[in-house]
Amino acid sequence: MTISPELAMLDTNVLIYAYYEDAPQYPAAFPLLHRAQESGASLCLSPQVLAEFYAVITNPRRVSAPFTIDEALAEIGKPRALPGLTLLPVPLDVVDRWVALLREHPVAGRQVFDAQLVATMPGNSVTRLYIFNRTDFEHFPGIEVLTPTAP
Repeated sequence: MTISPELAMLDTNVLIYAYYEDAPQYPAAFPLLHRAQESGASLCLSPQVLAEFYAVITNPRRVSAPFTIDEALAEIGKPRALPGLTLLPVPLDVVDRWVALLREHPVAGRQVFDAQLVATMPGNSVTRLYIFNRTDFEHFPGIEVLTPTAP
């Protein structure tokens, strides 16, 4: 599979906020995800983002209206069906890239998942990432951190 270098990855928080109208980030997140209905949107997700999305939307401590397991499974299929959203493969060397990032930019706790997401990007020739928590990603080399804005 050839991946366009123009692709921009959506982080988990962008996907989550696009589903929750009560979130302050919804006015910026929803139009970005809605844009993926167009085949030329050049957006992408990783399997990790879908797993994190599922974990959050089924957790009543994390969201205002949690989804049931069946509802969450159905929701995972919706972004995957959008013509402007590519589901990236996990590169074979993602663990090596991830370990190298952790050595170069030591993090702990939940930030290890951010590093793993970043490690997935170069293996797919993706350099841009839409995210709301910019500071968690700005120290990683080789990526352009973008913050969604409301139209």
